[in-house]
Amino acid sequence: MRLTPLFLALTALSAPVAASAAGYDWDNWPTKVAFSDGTELAATGNIAYDWNRFSDSSGIEDADAVRRKEFGATLKKKGVYDAMVYYDFQSDTWLDVFVRFESKAFFGKDVGRFRFGYMKTPVGLDANTSSRAGSFVETALPVQAFYEGRRTGAEWVLERPQYLLQVGAYGGKDLQGDNPGTTQAVRAAWTPFKAAGDVLHLGVAYSEENPRGYRDGRDVHHEASARLRARPEAGLTDIRLVDSGALVTADKIKRTGLEGIWIKGPFSVQAEALQTTVTRDGKPDYTGDGQYAAVSYFLTGESRPYNAGAVANVKPAHAYGAVELLARYSRIDLDDADVFGGRQHDLTIGANWYLTSHFKFQANYVKADASRRGVHTTPEMFEVRAQMHF
Repeated sequence: MRLTPLFLALTALSAPVAASAAGYDWDNWPTKVAFSDGTELAATGNIAYDWNRFSDSSGIEDADAVRRKEFGATLKKKGVYDAMVYYDFQSDTWLDVFVRFESKAFFGKDVGRFRFGYMKTPVGLDANTSSRAGSFVETALPVQAFYEGRRTGAEWVLERPQYLLQVGAYGGKDLQGDNPGTTQAVRAAWTPFKAAGDVLHLGVAYSEENPRGYRDGRDVHHEASARLRARPEAGLTDIRLVDSGALVTADKIKRTGLEGIWIKGPFSVQAEALQTTVTRDGKPDYTGDGQYAAVSYFLTGESRPYNAGAVANVKPAHAYGAVELLARYSRIDLDDADVFGGRQHDLTIGANWYLTSHFKFQANYVKADASRRGVHTTPEMFEVRAQMHF
């Protein structure tokens, strides 16, 4: 039976509810060891099992599978440094591999944090949220299409009560050996109030990527290129209803983002407007753009946590967990110049059940509407995720 793996996952994740009733502390996991000098070594992981069903008219095949299988380790000394190695064994992809230093411990004055290694580039608020802390099962259309991903480089972050500044420079290939080139990026956010359950974050981000051509293992030269595309907010299909195709020869890729978060008690709003412009040799510039807006409300009274310019999972205030209701509207336009990548808008409604700080269920219904080269499709999707993280 196709649902068997999902039912097994649901059964396993339901165990903490019964255990909580019996008095077991499921928030106190022995995944860390502390040394006498304050250094802490910890294991970290995120396992997610997804179940996707699509409307019969969509032509998209139903699927259920492990979506994420992330494992790693962190080493840190509070106020001095932290380091992480993190890998997704499901997609065979390196995630974070970095070391970060607190300036005050070395210079005697807080002038920010310095990070070196393989890390996320800053354009895309939702993309910079941890994969374990996503409010929706998948990121919105424009985030998928325009986010650059992780790169190797150096980053400086200065955070103060009312603002955040981030500057990064990245070069070479990613850790999969792809995407040669350089990127420079900046991000700034204004946070006039930033208390628990009372947050306003308004930000802007910009990056400029200079991609390079390369020769593969067969000594075949590939021109520098870009490609903007998005899945229909369902992760278990490779079908893209909107796709710019390969944009060659790409000279520069400029990404811009406007971002906002407002948290007021159990209610929150998050929105982004993203745009990418590809400068091409011998062809007109190409620009794609998109936006999304999402609202969230906790029926059980919790507030979304906010820290260092990003949100996180809640810690339930009740033995039965925390329940969150959500809705999101997203759109993307990849038609520009001589490129007909298509237009799409999605409406998503969802619910999350946070059993403990380490277990979460998510359910999303997505109604998509896409048009590309005269073909109009309106698939509907239902998604369920069972997730364990530590």
